Amino acid sequence: MIKKKVLTILALIFINVMAHGQERFTLSGTVSEAASNESLIGVSIIIENLKTGTVTNEYGFYSITLPKGKYRVIVSYLGFQDVEQNITLDQNQKINFNLREAAQQLDEVVVSENKERLDIRKPQMSVNTVSVQTIKKIPVVLGEADVIKSLLLLPGVTSAGEASSGFNVRGGAADQNLILLDEAIIFNSSHLFGFFSVFNPDAIKDVKLFKGGIPARYGGRVSSVLEIFQKEGNSKEVKVNGGIGAVASRLLIEGPIKQDKTSFLVGGRGSYAHLFLPLFDINNSAYFYDLNTKISHKINENNSIYLSGYFGRDLFSIDDSFVNVYGNAVGNFRWNHLFSDKLFSNLSLIYSDYFYGLELDFVGFEWESGIQNFNFKYDLKHYINDKLQINYGLNNIYYSFNPGRIQPNRDDSGIVEAQLTKKYANEAAAYIDVEQQLTNKLSVNYGLRVSNFNRLGQDELFVYENNRPVLFDPFQLVYREATPVDTINPGRNTNLSTFTNLEPRISASYTLNDNTSLKGSYTRLAQYLHLLSNTSSPTPLDVWAPSGPFIEPQLLDQFALGYFKNINEGAYSLEVEGFYKDIQNRIDYIDGANLIANDAIEQVILNGEARAYGLELLFRKNEGRFQGWLAYTLSRSEQRTPGRAPVVDNGRSNLETGINFGEWYSTPFDKTHDLSLFGNFELNEQWNFNANFIYQTGQPTNFPVGQFEFEDVVVPFFGLRNQTRLPNFHRLDVAATYVPSKNKGRSFQSEWVFGIYNVYNRMNAASINFRQNQDTGRNEAVRTAIFGVVPSITYNFKF
Repeated sequence: MIKKKVLTILALIFINVMAHGQERFTLSGTVSEAASNESLIGVSIIIENLKTGTVTNEYGFYSITLPKGKYRVIVSYLGFQDVEQNITLDQNQKINFNLREAAQQLDEVVVSENKERLDIRKPQMSVNTVSVQTIKKIPVVLGEADVIKSLLLLPGVTSAGEASSGFNVRGGAADQNLILLDEAIIFNSSHLFGFFSVFNPDAIKDVKLFKGGIPARYGGRVSSVLEIFQKEGNSKEVKVNGGIGAVASRLLIEGPIKQDKTSFLVGGRGSYAHLFLPLFDINNSAYFYDLNTKISHKINENNSIYLSGYFGRDLFSIDDSFVNVYGNAVGNFRWNHLFSDKLFSNLSLIYSDYFYGLELDFVGFEWESGIQNFNFKYDLKHYINDKLQINYGLNNIYYSFNPGRIQPNRDDSGIVEAQLTKKYANEAAAYIDVEQQLTNKLSVNYGLRVSNFNRLGQDELFVYENNRPVLFDPFQLVYREATPVDTINPGRNTNLSTFTNLEPRISASYTLNDNTSLKGSYTRLAQYLHLLSNTSSPTPLDVWAPSGPFIEPQLLDQFALGYFKNINEGAYSLEVEGFYKDIQNRIDYIDGANLIANDAIEQVILNGEARAYGLELLFRKNEGRFQGWLAYTLSRSEQRTPGRAPVVDNGRSNLETGINFGEWYSTPFDKTHDLSLFGNFELNEQWNFNANFIYQTGQPTNFPVGQFEFEDVVVPFFGLRNQTRLPNFHRLDVAATYVPSKNKGRSFQSEWVFGIYNVYNRMNAASINFRQNQDTGRNEAVRTAIFGVVPSITYNFKF
């Protein structure tokens, strides 16, 4: 079967090359911003005569092969002046374009290519691109522009609630999202437990979220891919921009080391609200800081190198007796090489580290855990002709997992130093991805990824009777932890488990007319890492675990079908998508599972399955003084963990009930209705107004459905899993941006951003707990809300 697929792909490539073997030449080059030499991603290169074109890749490179002739080339990008040039293509040509920012006048209609708009003819679907300009306009709590919060306004994307970490895509868990910053894996995307994201918008160039139809170059997660690229730095002149807010400030400096060849970028953020707590006699503290760095060097026309990094830390303490420190550190070296005007390559060497530390002084111990990985990537893009592009490459990631190490921090603590068994793994993959225009109406993108995961040896491994670390009690109908019958030392040079998966991908676009198309996709993905968390929102204390003995890799099959339409020449756009996801080997936890400092996590987990399905709608207004969108998602997300096959013991077999008696139940991230509205109105050159409204079905949870008394103690009974929900969530936010008129003609530019989060003071429930009223003796529900109305003010500047 695999050989047939490979032969088919090779045959298609050969036919296309032969069919286009007439006199044809290649136009290639890079597109960058004139003022800074910053490469631009997703710029449209339009060949007006042929009504065809291409876009620049992640490094600003483009290539298109055309028949010999004279052409009018239009280079278009949101926020920049179009460049038009007549060329005579009678030989291969390399033309680099520099775009200048558009000086838009409010009394005229400015038509420019908007990278947030949909591309009718491209087979790529289930993808949302959000510009940095849009991210900075969206009102958020405490006035800090936030990449993750902006994604929550898109269809199919939700969170577990206010001040919650991570995000959920199409009913998937937070650990099923692959988050990449300059290709480096980010394992925790939140500061201060979800109040902020780790991404400094001043340092970001491009943000793209893949929800389905994921290209074969990506793998390792089964829900989505969030790809973020940092700026490269201004190689023309030194520029500074930053902002001062109520709780945090930021500063970014970029400039040339060698004019037009080498540039640097350094950006930092930090919160300082904790500095005022001692004034109120509060000895607690909570703050974060992070640092973005990058050096870019153009060796010659065919070679460029980049060295980028990110470092972030969070600290939370209570009365100095509880101290929590966690954060990410990543580094990436990249080399872009142009073999020819049709073959572009990128080599990346990446290091990523997520660290978690905890100090409990009143108990007398320190705790630390984390995950490290070393990543090698080599990707090639082959531009065969204007109708065929092939991407292929290799990827290898080595993982080291530290599930936990405990040590005493004072002599009288009585704590014995201990190290939970470290785990190691290696994930390798190879892929080929083909984008092809078969006819004037039909375009396809098809590919295959082959992934291999080796769970490497470790110092200690538990052995269980019947190979079952979880036992079922048929009398009480509950699952219990099994006691190991032996402990072995496999050694680091052995393989505990090996998994290999074929991950085919295909998507297609059929154009009904110049403004309307139908698209469909199928995606197969494998995920070998699992985040061990029994909360609806991941916390820094959660631990990542690799597949291996007792833990199978998650396998996804996703189908999507969509209708896409540009209205009134792109002034409006409509996207409607339906999707169905089926996931095998989704783990769940037995009742009463303890995940913290558990050296035998296999004793509290069971393998099950999950599914999610729904309908997404996105309607945009793309032009004019008023712009914005309406996003709505109707969906379900469910999970099932049936009983395992019975084991015969002394002639008897115990039939297991599974979790929830083997029936489907809502996942913690199931949101039946999800509605988002965002609008931006540009009143004049000084004032800009923004607002967003969010409505979501309350997330599933467990409330007591009854109680009983045992030895004078009232014990609540919770019933089946996730049968109840929190109250529905809704909120309105507004913001206004004021740009002083004195900015005109000055190198120093500034603006004031005024915001009100949760305008009508909706006390959305983060949780509901039950307790007995001390006065009446009656049970009562207590709602916990994170935010009421929150005003904010931020001062931004650049020069």
